[in-house]
Order: sequence, then structure tokens, then C-alpha cells
Amino acid sequence: MNCYEHTIITKSDLSENQSKKLIEKYENIIKKNNGKIIKIENWGLRVLSLKIKNNKKGFYHHFKFEGDGNAISELEKEESIDETLLRFLTIKVKSHDLKTVYFEKKES
Repeated sequence: MNCYEHTIITKSDLSENQSKKLIEKYENIIKKNNGKIIKIENWGLRVLSLKIKNNKKGFYHHFKFEGDGNAISELEKEESIDETLLRFLTIKVKSHDLKTVYFEKKES
């Protein structure tokens, strides 16, 4: 099985409950296609550098998982018709970096 990192950007007006359901939906698609979730990171609300579908902000969610091409094709097929998503990106990596936290919340 190959290692993948997958990031989705959702609309900023989603409720927390809607966001959880969306994450569960894509998590289940990966699992149904013989994928294995390693880690899911919620990077939070971020300002977009450019407007995407008239949105200035979006919630970022990042999946680290192992799977095959079938899991990727099913995942991206489902995401391409989802109205709540602004963008998605999947990349193949050699191994998962589980130590680095890129968008860690800093305490003041």
C-alpha cells in the first residue's frame, strides 16, 4: 500500500456538526476501499490567498492514510460533486511524518 496525504478545504459557514459528518464521510470512503487512516488533522479556519467560489476563508482538514489507487479515485470522485468543498488535493509521499505539527495552536 502507498502512503498519501490528502487535504480538503471546506466552506467557512459549515457548522461543527456538518464538518464532523463530512470528515466521517470521507474517512468511510477510504476505509471501504481498503485504506487505512493514519492521522486526521484539523488545521482550522484559514484566510485564502485568492477567492475560491466567492469565499475568502475556508476550513482545512488534512488526512494521512495508506491505500491504493482505487481509494483515491473513489475519494476524488465523491469530492468533485460535493458542494461544501472548495478544493481538495492528494499527494503520494514516501512515508508519513507524524512528529511535525504544522498548524499547532499556540497558547498565549
